[in-house]
Amino acid sequence: MKKVEIYTDGACSGNPGPGGWGAILLYGKHKKELSGSEPCTTNNRMELFSVIAALEMLKEPCEAEIFTDSKYVSGAINQGWLESWQRRGWKRKGGEVKNPDLWMRLSELLKQHKVTFTWVKGHADNEYNNRCDELAVNARMKIGKK
Repeated sequence: MKKVEIYTDGACSGNPGPGGWGAILLYGKHKKELSGSEPCTTNNRMELFSVIAALEMLKEPCEAEIFTDSKYVSGAINQGWLESWQRRGWKRKGGEVKNPDLWMRLSELLKQHKVTFTWVKGHADNEYNNRCDELAVNARMKIGKK
């Protein structure tokens, strides 16, 4: 199974507001950068979508380590929230799960790949996390507020 490192980030101006996402896939000497935007979204949706977009780029089952500065995304996986939400019919203790459409999409991708999530501090010294932030902000700025 191929091993891929994936870095992801999302950005939003206003919450909701114009948003962008960025991802970097690293495999051996290969590097692929992705980005995109939505005119009216939330930061959490962009964080989540960056992971989905990156995993959807994989052409075969892979072992992927995802580095994210989103505790929303990493916590949902590493602390078992996603499994709990699924068992409860996409409900959590405090009510409806937000972004169920994206969580369902991610859940399907997690069945195809062996994925681990590693939280990294945002806006710190991680070169790829900082580049993902730049990709996300640039994508957002193409459609909305600076």
